[in-house]
Amino acid sequence: MRLRSWKARGTRGSWRARSKRTLIAAALTTTIVAGTTGWAVGNEQQPITGPPPGTQAWRADHTWGVRLPDPATTAPARVAAFFDSLSEARQHKLAARHPSVVGNLDGAPAALRFEANSLALKAERAREQARESDPDLTLQDHERARSLVARYEELLGPGRQILAFDPRGRGQVAEVYGHLASAHHVSVVVPGSDIDLSTFDRSTDEYGTPAGMARSLRARAGDDTAVVAWVGYTTPVGLGPDAATGRLAEAGAPRLARFVQGMTASGAPRPAVFCHSYGSVVCGLAAPHLPASDLVVLGSPGMRADTVADLHTSARVWAAKDDSDWIGDVPNVELFGLGHGEDPADPGFGARRVPAERAEGHTGYFAPGTDSLQAFAAIAQTPAAGTPDDGTAGSAAAADARPIGERP
Repeated sequence: MRLRSWKARGTRGSWRARSKRTLIAAALTTTIVAGTTGWAVGNEQQPITGPPPGTQAWRADHTWGVRLPDPATTAPARVAAFFDSLSEARQHKLAARHPSVVGNLDGAPAALRFEANSLALKAERAREQARESDPDLTLQDHERARSLVARYEELLGPGRQILAFDPRGRGQVAEVYGHLASAHHVSVVVPGSDIDLSTFDRSTDEYGTPAGMARSLRARAGDDTAVVAWVGYTTPVGLGPDAATGRLAEAGAPRLARFVQGMTASGAPRPAVFCHSYGSVVCGLAAPHLPASDLVVLGSPGMRADTVADLHTSARVWAAKDDSDWIGDVPNVELFGLGHGEDPADPGFGARRVPAERAEGHTGYFAPGTDSLQAFAAIAQTPAAGTPDDGTAGSAAAADARPIGERP
């Protein structure tokens, strides 16, 4: 059980009342989870961790008489320095020999990762094409293979920039919208539950997907901004224990931190990181190691922290929650491993407010015409460094940029 400082929350009533609310909320959380256990256990996800596929062959490659940087242990900055030391010809040879490693190697040049992931996608497409008619497989296997072939064809479409691709499990992917190499501003979108390789850019509920969020943000922020839709961790499926605990977030946080470290090591500016729903739990755990200019959480169940100070980040922290978002009904507790702690949109947390009066529901924050999207674009365009932290994020968000509860 995690003990909390009641003094830090003195404006929210007496200690006795808070304790009662916490116990009631904990009981409610337990009831919700217990009530879904029958179906949720079947959907329990095993997180993808460790280095990318092909790492063993990469480690064994001593063609040039040098040791290649270990994907599991070499810091992204060292990876970037290694690739800087190579000629373009050698970079391309490495990508051709080890596409699944180079395509996911944080610190490698983005353009080289695009190239490597194109090769990896083509290899996976060929593998699934062979499985489509394999007589030793079931009809269900054949159908699954056909679905994956179609998915890989889509990702190989003209103009798509795949910055990461891992076919293991439900599949992981990161896609860039805009021109990362020349962008003055960069943002990263981290999604919540039910997102994977097959759903990250689905057409239904567009603004509930990282691809839809990324496209909408870039359209509003302008051409000098690049946005990355990052699905680099195993997300929960539905409600239940995975969504109510931090297990998957704990596995995903180091992957997010390393991914962003790799972007900045490769020359990108420190990004604004937008964290939706369960993705904000991932961002909260990653925060101390995340070289971000801003952390923006929306529809958050909590960040596994009591206050902004507990995140141990130099990034500006923002929170958005509209009144119609069902996440407001989720108890903000962290007890016996259940729940994710304080509501980042609560005044006591200390985050800066993002207006969301015109957003609707849990997935409407990036919808065109909303005040939340307007503020997100202003945050995304704020210089990552060299600007005084005066509590503003451009004129579009200036009126609501003070920490919640500090209105004139």
